[in-house]
Amino acid sequence: MTTFSLESNMGDTLARTAVSGQRQIGAKQDESATGPIPVAILVIPAAGASVIFGLYDLLLSVGRDWPLIVGGRAGPQIIRPLLVSARAGPVTVCNGIPIPVDFTLAECPPAAVICVPEVNIPPAEPISGLFEREIEWLQQRHADGAILATACSGAMLLAEAGLLDGHDATTHWAYCPAMRQRFPKVKVHSQRSLVCSGDGQRLIMAGGGTSWLDLALFLIARLVSVEAAMQVARLNLIDWHRIGQQPYARLAQTRQVEDATIARCQAWIAEHYRIEAPVAAMARLSGLGERSFNRRFKAATGLSPLDYVHTLRLEEAKQMLESGDLAIESIARDVGYEDAGFFSRLFQRKVKLTPAQYRKRFRGLRLSLTPTAR
Repeated sequence: MTTFSLESNMGDTLARTAVSGQRQIGAKQDESATGPIPVAILVIPAAGASVIFGLYDLLLSVGRDWPLIVGGRAGPQIIRPLLVSARAGPVTVCNGIPIPVDFTLAECPPAAVICVPEVNIPPAEPISGLFEREIEWLQQRHADGAILATACSGAMLLAEAGLLDGHDATTHWAYCPAMRQRFPKVKVHSQRSLVCSGDGQRLIMAGGGTSWLDLALFLIARLVSVEAAMQVARLNLIDWHRIGQQPYARLAQTRQVEDATIARCQAWIAEHYRIEAPVAAMARLSGLGERSFNRRFKAATGLSPLDYVHTLRLEEAKQMLESGDLAIESIARDVGYEDAGFFSRLFQRKVKLTPAQYRKRFRGLRLSLTPTAR
């Protein structure tokens, strides 16, 4: 595992957004003298408990736990997390855990930051009409000057609210195609694990899974200081997702489609993607002219036929790199590439790691998780 370094891995982005944001928010704190910085965490039934409680614990620990560990006495509370929901009382989230709520949306006091957890609704299902009260509240709080920070698929709420139109964004890699399709004005970066955008960079989005840890550290750096974020990272052994989320993602959803002709080609190429000239073979199978086939295939799958073949080949290559010791040249040939150099360049462009880097990172993880390998 790489050594965590907030300064080096966040680079210029941290310097620009954390420092300027810290100056802006710090001035508000000094003027109002309200004590700990209020950060609201939105609780919705579609969320999971781990992100909500995880954000709460890390934010609550700022300034308190480091002095306790190194000096034996807890420090003062710097951030005050607030659990907020559309209705009063405990909210049972998607994994069956009831979460107590501090305030309803209407009762929530002014907060420097609003955190939105993930939305555990399948990517193919629209969320329109499901979160109208929450979306209206987010729109109003953003208009009032609050930072909106989302974890995982929570960015879909910001897109639904129209707040991401014309701006850079990210979300869990599995939701990126849906965000692009439903919200074409949003500039989606599926490979990035953290994106800041909007007026004053007050829209902050983390990608999938545990990238909410990156989000928490970034918010701490911006609201308090880089050193405070480093302390939280050291105490909790948090490693920054500096390579982004693309290495963890399936390169595309190879879903079945409504076009029966293209669906038949999909099923066939899943078993024959290694052959030479696979696109021409699919076109012959379809009985369509080349241009018509290419147009219908992309309309049905979202990918050109060639990109679709590359996706299948690279997904197989990832599995082979994780599970075996074959030379990279052999893997390239096995998945359909005679030119190993082309394969390596394509792999790095799509996955954001070289084949050797991917094997080093993920083969070790697979071996560690395999009982017979211990």
